[in-house]
Amino acid sequence: MENLSNHTTLRVGGPANNFVRVSTEEEIITAIESAGDQPILILGSGSNVLISDTGFPGTVIQIANNKVTAEVDACSGATLNIGAGENWDDFVKTTIDRGWAGLETLSGIPGTVGAAPIQNIGAYGHEVSEFVMRVRTYDRQAKALKTFTNQECEFSYRDSVFKKNPGRYVVIEVQFNLRRGEMSSPITYAELAAELGIAVGEKADVIKTREAVLKIRGRKGMLLNDSDKDTFSAGSFFTNPIVSENLIPEGAPKYPQADGTFKTSAAWLIEQSGICKGQSFNGAAISGKHVLAITNADNAKASDIAALAMQVRDAVKLKFGIELVPEVNLVGLTLGN
Repeated sequence: MENLSNHTTLRVGGPANNFVRVSTEEEIITAIESAGDQPILILGSGSNVLISDTGFPGTVIQIANNKVTAEVDACSGATLNIGAGENWDDFVKTTIDRGWAGLETLSGIPGTVGAAPIQNIGAYGHEVSEFVMRVRTYDRQAKALKTFTNQECEFSYRDSVFKKNPGRYVVIEVQFNLRRGEMSSPITYAELAAELGIAVGEKADVIKTREAVLKIRGRKGMLLNDSDKDTFSAGSFFTNPIVSENLIPEGAPKYPQADGTFKTSAAWLIEQSGICKGQSFNGAAISGKHVLAITNADNAKASDIAALAMQVRDAVKLKFGIELVPEVNLVGLTLGN
């Protein structure tokens, strides 16, 4: 049986009962239908998942379709249809190399194109939902292909209709619309603006913006590096909490949301709760570069990483009364109560 630790950026995960790698739409559908009623796990690059040490009892389908088609119009920009298995950052780089703007602040995010709309990935003031036109899926319940418009995707912060219905929709292809241009949208994220040497609200060259984002992510250990165990993580383990304003501690960052709630910084809460960079449990450790990343520092098991995540969550809850929610998908294990 295939050991899933070979397919996750945390380097943990037990064996899969059945493991299939597929490269075309037809192969994806065949693999799903062949699984019947048994559980399936869709795996891209394994960068946002923590799989239990006992593995997965059903079929793991690794999607590797990277079909790319483009229609370019001088007025409307580029309409791109991208296979779910395409590497996300390779795709971002390609768009910039071809003179299309929009995705530059999403540079360096690990994973595949297919995972992007599920999580509604985002960074430095932008989310992928701003650029998605349609998502083509296979509906396991209806046993049929289904295409979602942007509105039907029900995007919100790190959420979507696909995430709300786990196991039902398998993303096959994502359609994006990007504008032609050499300048970014206004930079709204202070840290990125400072890196670029501009004021918040100003625009920057898209190539320089990508370079700046990659530098920031590199300093935080958020770029995978096979020679640096401090990057053996699933990225940010927790989402930034969205709560009522009265729950946000004094001094914590707060960003107003459309519904009247406020988003605050999970990293700030973690640091202020007494959790330190480099803090460890067995082989798992808080990154020495960023407290939001939990790493496989020394042959950790999935249970070690989960235990350390529980320590972080419980420390924040005890100190501030705010419960952090995992951004990482947990497969076969939980963080307990």
